[in-house]
Amino acid sequence: MNAITRINRFLFRYICAVILVIGSTLIVNADQEKRIAVILHVNDAIGPAINDYIHRGLQSTVERNAAVVILQLDTPGGLDTSMRDIIRDIIASPVPVILYVSPSGARAASAGTYMMYAAHIAAMAPGTNLGAATPVQIGGFPDIGPSAPEKEKERDRKKDEAGVDEDSEETEVKEEPPPVTGDAMTKKMVNDAIAYIRSLAEMRGRNADWAEKAVREGASLSSEKALQQGVIDIIAKDIDELLVKADGWRVNVVGQDITLDTKDLELVYIEPDWRNEFLSVITNPNIAYILMLLGIYGLFFELYNPGFVLPGVVGAICLLMALYAMQVLPVNYAGLGLIILGIAFMVAEVFAPSFGALGIGGVISFVIGSIILFDTDGSNIQVAIPVIVTVTVISSAFFLVALRLVIAAQRKPVVSGKEEMLGSIGEVLEDFEHDGRIHVHGEIWQAQSWSPLKRGDKVKVTAIDGLILHVKPLTEEN
Repeated sequence: MNAITRINRFLFRYICAVILVIGSTLIVNADQEKRIAVILHVNDAIGPAINDYIHRGLQSTVERNAAVVILQLDTPGGLDTSMRDIIRDIIASPVPVILYVSPSGARAASAGTYMMYAAHIAAMAPGTNLGAATPVQIGGFPDIGPSAPEKEKERDRKKDEAGVDEDSEETEVKEEPPPVTGDAMTKKMVNDAIAYIRSLAEMRGRNADWAEKAVREGASLSSEKALQQGVIDIIAKDIDELLVKADGWRVNVVGQDITLDTKDLELVYIEPDWRNEFLSVITNPNIAYILMLLGIYGLFFELYNPGFVLPGVVGAICLLMALYAMQVLPVNYAGLGLIILGIAFMVAEVFAPSFGALGIGGVISFVIGSIILFDTDGSNIQVAIPVIVTVTVISSAFFLVALRLVIAAQRKPVVSGKEEMLGSIGEVLEDFEHDGRIHVHGEIWQAQSWSPLKRGDKVKVTAIDGLILHVKPLTEEN
């Protein structure tokens, strides 16, 4: 009987184990068969925070076994370094990436145009635009070619040389792109950008000539014109229509041609987490600029008043966050040096007044340094002028007024403690030749004098030895 019971228990456990294994397998297969499209949403300038968000988002799509990634984009441009990192991630992604400029009214300007050319499928919503991909230096657009009137003159000259009738529409003169002009750095930036965007266009089979025009001339296109000229692949009013139109497209993903199957995909949105939000805040050029100044001021106060602790702690934290932000931002170290020099001049004005020369020079240096602190590099990464003006006014007032008052207060005579007794005037309470008592500051003290003193004489305290005051008659020459 016991043997039968043991056999029954064994069979029961075996059957339960088989059921658990089969159930787990079915659940795993169901999860694997679940087909999703991951949505990443970018609505800001391309920078380190956006780069981190897209990088981690593309990694998660592999883990989720997504069928496709839709990068919904609306950007005015951004940092060249961050843009290139994102493009490398898109090209290396084993999951097809559809870059979708949406909603209507959005744009993919500057860095966004390069990203459009790198995507496996480029799509736009009606009423959107892309282009203006010329690298921008501080001071505006570089001089990269002749102006419009000069182009017209050159076109007419070529027609005359070719013997083309102006009224004829059959013969066309092929225009060559104007050579890049300007200084060596401008030529280097523009030619590098042209080669880069043409390589992306050729890799994806899109209009490379217009891509070069977007860089060389800052040209832009609406969504309809972009589709006509082969710059994009699809126009869709929303994501559902985009998935319908993308179904059946053949794309090359990491060297392999695959056919997209985008029907009936479940949409999964990946939102920026706290890390992305924090990175986005501290890498904002205005925030990084303010953090840097708070760090400098905090450390300055701590060094000026050792042991106060709080300014040093706050200053160190702010300065470390600012240094991290500036590590990923295009910092112009000449601008940073001018800011530090300006602060040093304003501090020097407090300690060594120069009738305003150091103070005014410090303010000018501070302002110029703040303006050129970040290399724009074709992006919108720069400190806002209102922020610069506000911080400059506050800093100038702080160093030229507040610190002057502090130092003036420190130079006043001591009014408490042992040192306050030196130089005080007292009155002799009894006649004495060497040792006696005097009345000073409402107190009676033992006193010593090298001159005989009489009751009622006025004396001046010259030194303190423990609880004994050394005095001399007030009528004596000092």
